[in-house]
Amino acid sequence: MPGQPMPRPVDTDDLPEYPISASDRLDSHFFISWNLKRWRKSVLRRLAEPEVGWYAFQLICEAHDETPVGTLPTDERLLTEAVGVSLDRWRQLCKRDITPLHNWYFVRCDNGEIRYAHPVVQEVALKALNSRRKSLDDMEQRRYAKRLKDLGDMIEHRIKAPQVLRVPGFLEAFNAWLEEHYPGVRRTEGFIHRALSDYQLKMSP
Repeated sequence: MPGQPMPRPVDTDDLPEYPISASDRLDSHFFISWNLKRWRKSVLRRLAEPEVGWYAFQLICEAHDETPVGTLPTDERLLTEAVGVSLDRWRQLCKRDITPLHNWYFVRCDNGEIRYAHPVVQEVALKALNSRRKSLDDMEQRRYAKRLKDLGDMIEHRIKAPQVLRVPGFLEAFNAWLEEHYPGVRRTEGFIHRALSDYQLKMSP
């Protein structure tokens, strides 16, 4: 039962694998997507006692700061600390028909832990992680485009070698070569001038 302490030892062979890695983080994520219509129609909101619903909500919030994101520990002492009640009070709450752990179930995580997961919390966490990854990808694409533009402007206007830019794919290839051989080096005019000569020499047949 989700409301009871997990027995030890536990056979984990049949437990579902949690789809979010322990290495994935949402440390800069300050908002939780909340489906109001789903919440209004949920068994938890409609049938749980008010205090149970409050502690259940606290656990939902807590799960987004846990590792892996969207899970809860199975140790009831940690759960009581998360919601701020005594162990005795927690055990009383877990004897209700609907408990603060309503719809939470055991999963196996990629860090070897057995934890609680919740289908809706998991869904929200996955959407937040995917949104974060897309934002990071978009940011990296903008940075890459800016690196290419700055490099092309320097070659054309400061080094005065616009002819190399007319070679299809030259700028992308030169930029990739710079990132491979000189990662983190500041791209000053003098450095790019020397690197361009070196690159052309190495790439010449």
